[in-house]
Amino acid sequence: MNLIWILSLLVLLFVFFGNGFGGNVSSRPAVVNIGAMFSFDSTIGRVAKIAIEEAVKDVNSNSIVLTGTKLVVHMQDSNCSGVLGMVRALQFMETDIVAVVGPQSSVVAHLILNLANELQVPFVSFAATDPTLSSLQYPFFVRTTQSDLYQMTAIAEIVDHYGWREVIAIFIDDDFGRNGVSALDDALAARRCKVSYKAGIPPESKVSRALILDILVKVALLESRVIILHVNPDSGFMIPLLLFHPRPWIHCKEFLFLRAHTPDSDRKRDFLSRWTKMTGRSSGLNSYGLYAYDTVWLVAHALDTFFNQGGIISFSNDSRLRSIEGSNLHLDAMSIFDGGALLLKNILQSNLVGLTGPIKFNPDKSLILPAFDVINVIGTGFRRIGYWSNYSGLSTVPPETLYSRPPNRSSANQQLYSVVWPGETVVTPRGWVFPNNGKQLRIGVPTRVSYKEFVSQVRGTNTFKGFCIDVFTAAVSLLPYAVPYQFVPYGNGKENPSYTELVRLVTTGFFDGVVGDIAIVTNRTKIVDFTQPYVASGLVVVAPFRKLNTDAWAFLRPFSLLMWGVTAAFFIVVGIVVWILEHRMNDEFRGPPKQQLITILWFSLSTMFFFPQREYSEHPGSYGVAYMALCGVETLKTSDEPIGYQVGSFVENYLIKEIGIPKSRLVALGSPEEYATALQHGPKKGGVGAVVDERPYVELFLSSQCKFRIVGQDFTKGGWGFCSVVMPQGPGHYCLKMRACVNLWLTRECTALFRSFDGSWPTPFSAFPRDSPLAVDMSTAILALSENGDLQRIYDKWLTRSTCSSDSAELESDRLHLKSFWGLFLIIGLACFVALVIYFIQIMRKFYGTANSESISRGEGSRNLQTLLSLIDEKKDLSKREQKRRKGDRSSSENDLELERTPKRRPTQLSDEGSD
Repeated sequence: MNLIWILSLLVLLFVFFGNGFGGNVSSRPAVVNIGAMFSFDSTIGRVAKIAIEEAVKDVNSNSIVLTGTKLVVHMQDSNCSGVLGMVRALQFMETDIVAVVGPQSSVVAHLILNLANELQVPFVSFAATDPTLSSLQYPFFVRTTQSDLYQMTAIAEIVDHYGWREVIAIFIDDDFGRNGVSALDDALAARRCKVSYKAGIPPESKVSRALILDILVKVALLESRVIILHVNPDSGFMIPLLLFHPRPWIHCKEFLFLRAHTPDSDRKRDFLSRWTKMTGRSSGLNSYGLYAYDTVWLVAHALDTFFNQGGIISFSNDSRLRSIEGSNLHLDAMSIFDGGALLLKNILQSNLVGLTGPIKFNPDKSLILPAFDVINVIGTGFRRIGYWSNYSGLSTVPPETLYSRPPNRSSANQQLYSVVWPGETVVTPRGWVFPNNGKQLRIGVPTRVSYKEFVSQVRGTNTFKGFCIDVFTAAVSLLPYAVPYQFVPYGNGKENPSYTELVRLVTTGFFDGVVGDIAIVTNRTKIVDFTQPYVASGLVVVAPFRKLNTDAWAFLRPFSLLMWGVTAAFFIVVGIVVWILEHRMNDEFRGPPKQQLITILWFSLSTMFFFPQREYSEHPGSYGVAYMALCGVETLKTSDEPIGYQVGSFVENYLIKEIGIPKSRLVALGSPEEYATALQHGPKKGGVGAVVDERPYVELFLSSQCKFRIVGQDFTKGGWGFCSVVMPQGPGHYCLKMRACVNLWLTRECTALFRSFDGSWPTPFSAFPRDSPLAVDMSTAILALSENGDLQRIYDKWLTRSTCSSDSAELESDRLHLKSFWGLFLIIGLACFVALVIYFIQIMRKFYGTANSESISRGEGSRNLQTLLSLIDEKKDLSKREQKRRKGDRSSSENDLELERTPKRRPTQLSDEGSD
């Protein structure tokens, strides 16, 4: 029996220790091994090695983390080599390594992380910044430093902050460099900026000076002077670097670079003091050393949690590797870490504070609250000019002070301190220059045969003159740099060339730009970029002008006889409708039938010539009837007469496609003389009924042709501008997309109001290209022409001329003089005279009736005159109904007035009176 009890007790103890304390004890080994992979002899590696060793010492001396377990780190030198890194990783996998601190290089990481996925060993890197490493392809990779995704976002916001639109990227041509620049591309595009040129550097440990100079010479031929260097520290550059210099081949002593932000803390200051004691200097410690130190602590905390959860260090063989025979690689020695998934989960769920600040990960496995210091290097020194954080953008206060406030990414809140730029200046550079590649811009110019005041070629030369040419050359002369260009004629010289084809040649690269009287229309804006219109334009209709002799009945001419009749009938109908609506409630529309008929006629008459009086109508529906207006518009579509247009103009296509006029009705005219002849002949003699053309041409035509005039208003609005597209020419592709707010009434503020031209007017802003910094300078130059009066003087020089008084004649013809209305005045006078005659007849009848009743003697003239005047001044007796109505109104008003004058009594007094 005792033996049975002893056996039972042993079973219970076995179960207790096996499932309870026994599990914990066995899951906490005496030693836990982790690896560390980085390049020992590198700028980052030399600092990281010391930091990792110090972190391991601090972990093992800590009484809270990994109690009873010693953390041992095994370091391997990858030398930033993908092949060597793979070998080192394989060596780790043959041992009981449960996690790896590293790798340092993004290139190495891309090669070995597939192995980490297979063997389920977490790799925690303190220096690999390639943003693509955070993808789902590498689930066992964790980054404890900032991703280049945020670094490039910070650079893009700085570029946008200083108003630059293009940058040049110089990068190491490997996974790290290419993926970083790709992220920069995306970040700049989101802010309407771009990388205009990319220069790759071979991924070698040392880059020759000759290679760097060759790259800088190519860069010197480009227009952008904002250079982004995305290289590793051992390439001879500081990273990340944002550089500006007008001559990039000269050593630049002033530039900007970004440094991962680590908030100040007591722990950080203490560690810096320790570092100084260990190394004898404090300048060697960088943010990567701090990240390496924190990475060891992160892994230690995750392992401590792993053990507390009952995790054990165990490995299993991969059957797929064991099946490979005939190999000396000993792949069967590699094993899968069974607890790798749990350890990875603990790492990603960590929430602690290290030397670099909070260590916590978001869902895409990146550190929360990424931030950078913006550093201005000045000679051998540097100063911090601000910060960037993903939370609030650019600021001059530390990001950690902003986390307690609502995020504010408004442009007014984006601030940095002043920067010392190359040349020791604090003036923000323009960021680009015109490319110095020895090539001239080919500017196409139409060779017109008519309206040469706008643009024409000087006979026997390659020079041009005219209004458009003077505006262009005057604007270019105001630019703060030289713009090499040459004018290239386009056309056969016999007729005006097709402007649509001229614009198309810009897209093919035959021309770099076009200068001339180029209309901005929708189909052209789809293929090229225009400046803002430097002269207002729009399509107008020109027709023969026949001055009619004015006479007494001229006022009847606006309406035909039928129209007058319809108008009169319409207003009578309006009067009847108003009477129907009003007669039940408005006393003015009630009474005997004769009186109501007179009211209807009077209301119709007042509606026709004047506005109906408010007191006449009381029903709200009557106003909607009385205020309806007649309308009708005659357009070109309703006529079948021929219409003239200028040869080579877009008008033909516009009239056919937009207005819907058949092509058979359109007649091409090549000169102002042909305009005049066709209009004079008219449709019956083989001419045209009207000419449709742009207003600048028409105004010049009418300055010497007084027999014609503009009919109606402009039915399109637009303008003229210069146009171009991006023209790639070798490594230094450049563009001439001139954009300018050149209307005379604009101010410089227009440069900030960029929006696409959609054919509307007077909104004077057409499409601003995203990739042409030259456009802003051209806009400023032409605005300066407008403000100093030069643009108006150029206009007056070429386009202000007149040999006839067509304007005054047109003005006089539109006026109705006094003699034109004597017929109307005669009718009104006769109506007044007849009304007075009838009135006096009525008065005289009443006078004689009164004289007979009072037996007034004929000899008393003065008395008779007094009686007559008294009858004229006597107030007409009201009807009984009217007297009763007015009496009731008067008594009601008196009662209201009396109530207002009577003082109110208190409620208690009323109660007292009721009780008496």
